Amino acid sequence: MNRRELISSVAALAAVGVALPELTFAQEKSRLKITGIRLVRTRPKRPYPEYTPAKGSWSTQNVEVANPVSIYPEYKPTRSLFGATDVPGFTVEVTTDKGITGYGRGGAGGGKIVMGHLKKLMMGRDPFDIERNWDINWRSTMSYGRMGVTMNAISGFDNALWDIIGKALNMPIYRLLGGETKDRVPAYCTGNDIEQHVEFGYTKLKLAMPHGPASGRPGMRENVKLVERARKALGPDGEIMLDCWMAWTERYTLEMAEMLEPYRVYWMEEVLQPHDYEGFGRLNEAIKSTRIVTGEHEYGRYGFRQLLRTNGAQIWQPDLNWCGGLTELRKIGAMAAAYDVPVIPHGGGLNGSTHYSIATVNAPWAELFLPAPGGPREVYQMFEENYAITRGPEGIYTRPLELPGWGMDPEVIGEAQA
Repeated sequence: MNRRELISSVAALAAVGVALPELTFAQEKSRLKITGIRLVRTRPKRPYPEYTPAKGSWSTQNVEVANPVSIYPEYKPTRSLFGATDVPGFTVEVTTDKGITGYGRGGAGGGKIVMGHLKKLMMGRDPFDIERNWDINWRSTMSYGRMGVTMNAISGFDNALWDIIGKALNMPIYRLLGGETKDRVPAYCTGNDIEQHVEFGYTKLKLAMPHGPASGRPGMRENVKLVERARKALGPDGEIMLDCWMAWTERYTLEMAEMLEPYRVYWMEEVLQPHDYEGFGRLNEAIKSTRIVTGEHEYGRYGFRQLLRTNGAQIWQPDLNWCGGLTELRKIGAMAAAYDVPVIPHGGGLNGSTHYSIATVNAPWAELFLPAPGGPREVYQMFEENYAITRGPEGIYTRPLELPGWGMDPEVIGEAQA
């Protein structure tokens, strides 16, 4: 399908709409009422033992990673040099008059919007009115948002409502979505502790590219060395993906794709800044040796519609905690399914998106990480239990826990500041 045909077909899609699977629970009033909304500080009920990671571990994040600010030398060495310190992600606790409490995670800066705006709109409402509640929050923040912080806020609140619904019906989230489409979800591991990940059993690795255009030709050669190291560790059949974190340019991406062609890279992720839909489209059309994918920093169905119009990505990667929550992720996924575009949510194994992936046919993989190397055996055993890890022909698999709601109730250790 050429671009003109694609644009015409997208227009037709927009005209007729995309049908979502019916949510049977939404047909009845729950007789629940939202009575409390607050931000909370949490920790796992069973935290990992503390330990000092192995020297040189990528997982400590004290390493160089290509990023949009790499063009300025003072911010180039690590992400921590430009990352926010007082604009955190958040957990919102939503309580009801029947004693059922839900927890939802949202993205950076969204907590202030939840407490300063959404709270007054949502108090007293029925949490089962999931679509209406979402739409009220969307319309009310539209004048100053639509992407970024306001969508981070809507995401966290929406995810808390889904948690309430699951607990009220005594079902894990994936059963609310229609049940399993697969027994377990193949997982890939993100990070550059390559040998640790392969030893653990992963056959799919996503590498964080250390260099972008600011590092010149030497940086390009270092990128190639990292991919070469991964290919050697995985062997010929493993899959290698690259996370470029909005740091590259079109020209740089074309040259890197050519240099990496001998190593059979499965995808190149977020090579451009997220608003450059046309640039993604040009790269997707020009590069045949790998897949161009993106979506981690895209927000809502309208942003993904733009990506569809430009044929900008062969795989979409919305983040459950940023894209608008599960309610909006379902709409994004339905639009993707109409064009056979796979959806592999960003951070999916860690933020609850495995519920979506196991219930969705065109969501083939989950993203996982590993605790940094150098820890006691107990750390990695706990990781396997927390994410229901199994092994098979595709390496590592995960699946949601069989607990009501998201199944990840944290220990609340205090109230958080908005």
